Amino acid sequence: MRDYYHIKINLPGGIASPGYLKDILSAAWNANVRNVRFGSRQQLLMTVHYEDMRFLESDFKKLGIFYEVNTDRRPNIVSSYCGEEVFRTGQWLNASEYHSVLDSFDFEASWKPGLKINISDSNQSFTPFFTGNLNFISSPEPHFWYLYVRLKQTNTVFKWDGLVYTNEIGRLSRVMDECMLDEQINEENALKAAVNERIRYVSQPAQQDLELPSFSLPYYEGFNRYESRTWLGLYRRDEEFSIDFLLDVCTLCLNTRVGEICATPWKSLVIKGIEDQYRESWSNILGKHNINVRHAANELAWQTEDHNGDGAELKNELIRHFSKNDTRTFGLCFGIQTRPKSEVFGSVLIRKRPLLRIGQLPVFSVYDLYYTENFNPNSRTQVLFEKGLFKIHLPAQLERLCRRFNNQRSRDTLKTMLSEPDEAKTAVRPVKTAHQCPDCMTIYDPEFGDILGDIPPGTAFEDLPAAYCCPTCDAAKADFVPVELTRFTHLEPA
Repeated sequence: MRDYYHIKINLPGGIASPGYLKDILSAAWNANVRNVRFGSRQQLLMTVHYEDMRFLESDFKKLGIFYEVNTDRRPNIVSSYCGEEVFRTGQWLNASEYHSVLDSFDFEASWKPGLKINISDSNQSFTPFFTGNLNFISSPEPHFWYLYVRLKQTNTVFKWDGLVYTNEIGRLSRVMDECMLDEQINEENALKAAVNERIRYVSQPAQQDLELPSFSLPYYEGFNRYESRTWLGLYRRDEEFSIDFLLDVCTLCLNTRVGEICATPWKSLVIKGIEDQYRESWSNILGKHNINVRHAANELAWQTEDHNGDGAELKNELIRHFSKNDTRTFGLCFGIQTRPKSEVFGSVLIRKRPLLRIGQLPVFSVYDLYYTENFNPNSRTQVLFEKGLFKIHLPAQLERLCRRFNNQRSRDTLKTMLSEPDEAKTAVRPVKTAHQCPDCMTIYDPEFGDILGDIPPGTAFEDLPAAYCCPTCDAAKADFVPVELTRFTHLEPA
C-alpha cells in the first residue's frame, strides 16, 4: 500500500493571484498531483504520494511557498472578500479595506497565526462570523471593527472592549496569539489584562451593539452579472478541481486582466471582474473540461470536513434523498462532522459517533442530529434533535427537521402579521391556549382531545401521559409548543 501526505497551503483571506496559484499548481503537477481541493477555511489542499513528495518540497522551497504536511497548526485567515462586490452590501468595506487588513499581517516574517482568524463584513451571510478564535466584524464606523473572541477548545464567545482600527488588526492578533497559545491564557479577564499590558493600539468605543443579518445563503455558482461585469462561481460535487482545468483558468485570468481568484468557505471558487468581451472564452474553458454549473441550490448549502471522503459521500446520499422527495431546504445549511475535534458550519449539524470500537478502530457508528438556536448557523448554541440514529434513518429525520424549520418560519411570519393588524378591517381576539407539534403543525386542543390516541375531550395537555406523541408524525409530547388560538372578526369601516 502506498503512503500519502496531505498538504495544506494557506491563501490569506481566500485570495490568490493567478500567477501565484499557477506556480503552486505547476509544482503539484510535476509531483504527479492531478487534482486539488479548497478547504472550509479557504485554503488549498492536495494529497501527494510519498515517493513524489521530494519533488514537491524542492519546488516549493524554490518558490518560497509555506505549506504544512498532515497538520493544521497555522490555520488560514478566513475573510468575506470572496463575496465583496458580487454580494454588495453598500457599507464602507471594500476591496482596498480587505487588503489593508491582510497587509497588517507580516506574512513574510517567521511568525504565522496559530489562532483561527475571521475577517467579516457584518452585512453578509455568505461566510461565517464566529468560527474563528479572533472574529473581526465590520462596524458602522468606517475603518473600525468589532472583535469577538472564542477561547481555545471552548464554544463561548465574548466581545472585546472597543472597536479595533483596520491597520491594527494584524498587530493585535499577534499579541493575542502569543497570550492565548504561548502563555496558555484561557480566561476572559486575564486575557484582556495581559493584552493591554503588552500593546497600545488605535481603538474607539462602540456606539451601538453588533447587528447581524438573518442567514440566507446566496446562490454562488455559474455566470452572474454585477455592475458592468460578470463573476463566475465554480462548484464541484466531489470537491475536487483538476489541475489542468485550474491551470487554464489561471492562464485566462492573466491574459484577461483578472487579478484574483477567490476561494470560499463552501469549497468553491469565485472569479470576479470578467469583462464582457471575454465571456465566451470562459464558456469555452468550461466546455473544454466538461465543467457543469447551475447545480440545485440545496446541493450548494453543505459543508464537510477537509480530507474526508466519508462526509462527501454522505452529503451526496442525503442530497439525492432530498431531490427525490422534493424536500424544501431553503434558508438552511448543513454541516457533516465525522471527527470529534473538527468544526463545520451549518444550521443543521450531522455528527457521526462511534458506538463500537476494536482497539482504536471504530467498527460501528451512529449519528446525532443537532440544530443551532433559531436555525442561525452563526449561533454557538446547539440543540439536540435526535440521538443515536442509524444511517438508514438519517434522511427521514433530516426531512422532519426541515419541516420543523419551515413551520417555525411560518409561525414567526404569522406572529409578525398578527402583531400589526389592520385595525380598520380585522380584530384579533385570543380564545384559548393549545399545544402544537413543531414538525407537522398538528394542534392538540384540550376541548376535543385526541380520538386517534384515545384521549377523551376535556383532557388538559399537562395530564396527557408522558409517552403521548403526535398522532400525525409521532413527535414526542415534550416537543409540542404552546400556541394561542385566535379568532378573526371582520369589522366594517365606520
